[in-house]
Amino acid sequence: MLGTDDRPGPVEPALTRTVAKEYVHRAALAEVFLTGWNRTGPDSFLVSAQWPRSHSFYSSDRGVHDPLLLCESLRQCGLLLTHAAFKVPFGYQLSWSSLRYSANPEAMRIGSTPADIEMHVQCTDVRYRRSLPVAMTMRIEVVLDSALLAVATITFGQHAPAVYRRLRAGRSDAAGLCANAPTPAAPIPPYVAGRTRQEDVVLSPTEDRLRWRLRVDTNHPVLFDHPVDHVPGMLLLESVRQAGHAVHPSGGDVMPTLMDVSFNRYVELDEPCWIEAEAMPSPAGSRKATRVNGLQGGRLAFTAVTQMTDITGSPPC
Repeated sequence: MLGTDDRPGPVEPALTRTVAKEYVHRAALAEVFLTGWNRTGPDSFLVSAQWPRSHSFYSSDRGVHDPLLLCESLRQCGLLLTHAAFKVPFGYQLSWSSLRYSANPEAMRIGSTPADIEMHVQCTDVRYRRSLPVAMTMRIEVVLDSALLAVATITFGQHAPAVYRRLRAGRSDAAGLCANAPTPAAPIPPYVAGRTRQEDVVLSPTEDRLRWRLRVDTNHPVLFDHPVDHVPGMLLLESVRQAGHAVHPSGGDVMPTLMDVSFNRYVELDEPCWIEAEAMPSPAGSRKATRVNGLQGGRLAFTAVTQMTDITGSPPC
C-alpha cells in the first residue's frame, strides 16, 4: 500500500500566460499576444497566441478580427523564435525585407471568447554567420478552431548592435529621434481611412486625393509602444490599409484580406514620407486591389499591394 506521502497529489491545471515581453520587443504587457511555442522539427515550430475580442487600436467593431492584429502576431512570432529558438541575443535588430499574408474573412469572425490561435511555422533559407542566423524566411499557417485563418510569409534579416549602428550612420539614437520628431500633420477624416478615431489615422491630406503625407505620431501608445529610431513597419502596414480604404470608399465595411509588401529602406522619422496609391484592375465581385508606394527623399522606401474585401458582420456579442 502507498503511504500517505506516496499518494499522488491533485493534478495541477494547465495555466496560460504570455511569453516574456522582451522576446517580442514590447514595453507593454498588454501588447504581447503570444502565449507559447514548441519545436516540431529541425526548423519548424508551433507558436500559440491569444487575440482579444476588443482592442484599442486593432479594431473589432465590424465583428471580425483586425488583419493588422494578424500582422502584429507575425511580427512577434518572428522575434520570439529568433531569440528563443535560434538563440539570437537581445540587442540584435530585426529588419523586414517582405511580408505577405492572405486571410479568410469568414475564419476571422469574432466569437464569444478570445481567439486561441495556432501558428504553424516553417523556417527556410536560413543563413548563418558565426553560428547565428542573419536572415531567414518564415512560412506560417495560422489556424483558429481547426480552420485555416491565414497563410503568411515573412522574410527578414538581423543585425548585431555594432553592425546596426554602422548601418544607421548616426541615426540609432531612438529616444532622441522620437523626442525630436516633427509634430504630426493634420489627419484625413477618420472615416476616409476606415478609422473611428483621428488619433489612429496615419495619413495627412495633400492636393492630390490619392497622395498623402505619412502621419507619424511618436506618442501613439501602440504604434510607438517604445522609442525606435525609424518609422515602425506596423505603421507602414497601417498606411497601406488606410490607403486601401481611401481608394475604395465603402463606409468602412471592407478589410484588407491580402497584403504583399516589400521593404526597400528604412523610413526616417525626421523626413517627409509620401504615400501614393492607385486602384488596380480587379475581377468583378467583392475584392478590390490597390497598389501603394511609400517614397522618401525621392527614393522608393516600400511598395505594397493590398486587396480590400467587402465584409458583412456584427459586433461581438
